Amino acid sequence: MDDKRNICLKVAYDGTHYHGFQRQPEFHGPTIQGTLETVWAKLVEEEVTLNTAGRTDTGVHAAGQVVNFRTGARIPVDKIPKAFNSLLPRDIRILAAQEAAEDFHARFSAKWKRYDYQIDNRPVADVFTRLYSLHEPVKLDWQRMRQGAQYLVGRHNFKAFSAAGGTSKTFERTLYLCQVAENQGDIRITCIGDGFLYNMVRIIAGTLVYVGKKRIQPEGIPDILTSLDRTRGGVTAPPQGLTLSYVHYGEELPEDIFPELF
Repeated sequence: MDDKRNICLKVAYDGTHYHGFQRQPEFHGPTIQGTLETVWAKLVEEEVTLNTAGRTDTGVHAAGQVVNFRTGARIPVDKIPKAFNSLLPRDIRILAAQEAAEDFHARFSAKWKRYDYQIDNRPVADVFTRLYSLHEPVKLDWQRMRQGAQYLVGRHNFKAFSAAGGTSKTFERTLYLCQVAENQGDIRITCIGDGFLYNMVRIIAGTLVYVGKKRIQPEGIPDILTSLDRTRGGVTAPPQGLTLSYVHYGEELPEDIFPELF
């Protein structure tokens, strides 16, 4: 066993100007992973490879992303956020750092995750939230959306809510919560689950928008699930409305951490 530490970081970022989280060839443009690894190399002259809780796509944001990496650098863990943030662009911030157990892995150790999808349902888009929400000028029946969302809660085969190109070999996932809330024209779709398929939350959001437009009946959601047919649902909602809000690693249940949602 080597003497390298396993460092865990909590990261927030505005994904607008990044080609997703996962490192890509440079000609694609900057990525969150690539930026973090480059900054660490500048700080301590060491190359590392980050593991991440969720590989967010181009334009998707994070308020509570978690990554981990092994390092031989001796920088005190409490100094890591400040050191990182001194060199990172302003749209990426390290919120916290801690030394993790030897076997901790940001993705495989996660118990559940929370994603939020934001919709601006005003006739005229809010210029200040346009990078963080889907603008839908057509008035949505959010209560129908809330009704339809309840059919997604539980353990299901979510193949009908998965885009082609994902790497998952199985499609069964458990949603502990799928909630639709409205506040003065802002609609938020919150999904908490033990795992998510490729574009799953964005497809759920797009399908619930169809429910809100009365193009799909709320009671039709179970048929879409059992069909396993991606074409039965709504469009994949655009990325800018989606935020990875929280990743949990302890034994607590979602209702213990977010009682206001249950």
